[in-house]
Amino acid sequence: MQWLRRNLVVIAGLVTLAYLILPNVVVTVFSFNNPTGRFNYAWQEFSLDAWKDPCGVADLCDSLALSLQIALWATLGATVLGAMIAFALVRYRFRARGAVNSLIFMPMAMPEIVMAASLLALFLNMGIQLGFWTILIAHIMFCLSFVVAAVKARVLSMDPQLEEAARDLYAGPAQTFLRVTLPIAAPGIAAGALLSFALSFDDFIITNFNSGNTVTFPMFVWGSAQRGTPVQINVIGTAMFVLAVLVVLVGQTVGARRKKAQPE
Repeated sequence: MQWLRRNLVVIAGLVTLAYLILPNVVVTVFSFNNPTGRFNYAWQEFSLDAWKDPCGVADLCDSLALSLQIALWATLGATVLGAMIAFALVRYRFRARGAVNSLIFMPMAMPEIVMAASLLALFLNMGIQLGFWTILIAHIMFCLSFVVAAVKARVLSMDPQLEEAARDLYAGPAQTFLRVTLPIAAPGIAAGALLSFALSFDDFIITNFNSGNTVTFPMFVWGSAQRGTPVQINVIGTAMFVLAVLVVLVGQTVGARRKKAQPE
């Protein structure tokens, strides 16, 4: 009983982690399945056919490439705009700063369907044709708040004396920003960028409202589930999960080496 009390937090953490990873494990296992029917819900036999030809299903890789393209551009746009907004909210005092600070977080608080319907009404009233650009604009607006939150938290923790020391050493504003401010804020900016990419890549609700005839990967998965679930979807999901884990491990390894290399 005492052992259970001492390790209760660890056990709870492991159970929670297992609960979160279990769906990914199921997707990975069924990516090696060879179903007899249209639906890949019951295990039949081990097969590598889907891994040998991940683009064997019509329009799957086209939708995947489109989602990756939108996610990359949305990440770039949201990261640049979000970083500038975060610096402005933390470093400068201006009228309506409190209102802007509150409004910028509304997309995080409101349901996605509300934002999706609002953007759809905006695009239709402006006569904009739904497609790639409307999805991109919608994703940038949706991801912007998350980037601001991540970068703002990092900027608030920065020591302004470091920038003052750089200016005392005759560094110009641009040099101070590039050599001091930006490297310190980089972890927050990177976190916001990674979060933006993940949110944009797997978004369905906002995309479904503002896509028109454009089909992204999440919409392809939803449409395929009505007719049958090809194994290739599990292959793409497994590959994305492994890639995400590798990115996190590389980031942790690089951070640990840099911390170890710093003099005490």
